[in-house]
Amino acid sequence: MNQGTKYAAYLLFGVSFIVFVAHLDVLLINIMEARNFITAREMIVDGNWLLTTINGEPRYQKPPLPTWLTAFSALIFGLKNIAALRLPAAIMGLFTVMISYALALKFTRNKAYALWSGLILTTSFYMVFAGRNGQWDIFTHSFMMGGIFCLYQLFEHPKSKWRYALLTGIFFGASFMSKGPVSIYALFLPLVLAKAIVSGLRHLKANIGPLTLVVVVSLITALWWHAYINIADPENLKAITEKEATNWTNYNVKPFYYYWSFFIQSGLWTIPAVLSLAYPYLKTRVFNGKAYALSFWWTVCALVLLSLIPEKKPRYLLPVLIPLAFNIGFLVIYALKQFKTMSPWLRIPLQVHFGILGLVGLAFPAVAWLILGTSLKPYLIWFVLTTIGLALSAVLILYGLFKIQIQWAFRGSIAMILIIVLFGLPLAPAVSQNPDYKPMRLLAQWAQENQIKVYEFGGFTPEMVWDFGKPIPGLIIDDQFMQPQDSVFGVIVSQDNLARFKKQFKEDQIELIERYDMNPQGPGQRTHRPRLWRDFFIVRTLNKKAERSN
Repeated sequence: MNQGTKYAAYLLFGVSFIVFVAHLDVLLINIMEARNFITAREMIVDGNWLLTTINGEPRYQKPPLPTWLTAFSALIFGLKNIAALRLPAAIMGLFTVMISYALALKFTRNKAYALWSGLILTTSFYMVFAGRNGQWDIFTHSFMMGGIFCLYQLFEHPKSKWRYALLTGIFFGASFMSKGPVSIYALFLPLVLAKAIVSGLRHLKANIGPLTLVVVVSLITALWWHAYINIADPENLKAITEKEATNWTNYNVKPFYYYWSFFIQSGLWTIPAVLSLAYPYLKTRVFNGKAYALSFWWTVCALVLLSLIPEKKPRYLLPVLIPLAFNIGFLVIYALKQFKTMSPWLRIPLQVHFGILGLVGLAFPAVAWLILGTSLKPYLIWFVLTTIGLALSAVLILYGLFKIQIQWAFRGSIAMILIIVLFGLPLAPAVSQNPDYKPMRLLAQWAQENQIKVYEFGGFTPEMVWDFGKPIPGLIIDDQFMQPQDSVFGVIVSQDNLARFKKQFKEDQIELIERYDMNPQGPGQRTHRPRLWRDFFIVRTLNKKAERSN
């Protein structure tokens, strides 16, 4: 792939489409997805499009734009279609990659660099996860990248600056309407700081009018929903806001250095990611030192700003992976041209990197069969295709390594990710082997057939509520017990609340009916968690309680 690559954008689109869209319905819904999908379902079923809810309770922690898009997709393709629920996130992942390609092309005028940066981004581990997962991080950062591109166009095309100002404001507002100010802080502000470090913030005075329009449109687009909620349901909004503010300083608090292994989130690009940060050495050797400096400082500033926030989670690193992919792209282009003459301290780690990838590809069938064994038999065709594909990718990587034609090693790496997505993902059910698996939808069917209302006694597990198909009212509200009016009703109880449940209903007749276990792994396995199972009881009240009791 050289600078004159003719079909770079089409190739990148094709690779990204496979990475983000293929087999979207294979993996089980996780806790974050379940929360978002429940809210989308309650939009459709209950009409809660503005006053958003989860399990029938107000949910104003996150703005609703991604949920609206998910609900629209469900209306078109079906509410039970998991691929449809994840499709909006996949589209945003695809958009992020393509707009990043366009931005890289604007920065450098080098099509090969823009292509490789895009390929690295689309195959980075957490980017793959975010673009295939119904979480809202990809939406806020995708819209922000659209805003950054339009802002760049605003400065580059004076004749169209008002149009680009309007588009920038809309994208910025959409980013805020996806997850609040997260991307403004974690993606846009680091770019501004990096630009100030590298070349200063020029042309601001000459564009004060369009930039004012950007701010006005951004504020209108971003804040109208919050203003509506503040008028329509101020008490719940206040309570939720206070709880969220407390979480930022007391929940998942990690030390400042927690994110400093961020390069691991790039997956198979971990070693190249580390090498690409050798700024003092590479700044005079890459083809565009100024653009490289911008991507380097953009990455560093994003990392530092995120590290200042007490609450830390690995998925919050997504905005760092975008400039990091730009950074790695410079290393790739440098290696493609100078691999034979590169300094050994750069060349040898790259050789080790490709050697490991090649060995992993060749070792896959033996390791997979050793771990999964006969559980692979129902998926044998996918196992064979994965084995063949990874072996061919490994041969390509090792050929490039030993023949010192490093372009083939890079191409083989991209091929390896495509093989994993196309043929490896359908093997996922082989990992989920729980002989006691019993989903909540079976309880929903049973309850409907027997005309029994089901309640939750403390606790809330989004995956289980999603699978149940409708809200499950809670009997414990603000640590207070609410007595149902029914004389006979069903209750699902978690392990932590079992003793309190039996004490609460000690004067009534309780009967254990079934355990509903939605763990992918069976009891006794390391990943089998109590939060994903519930014991289901029938309660027959012998002494009816109409009042609230502690």
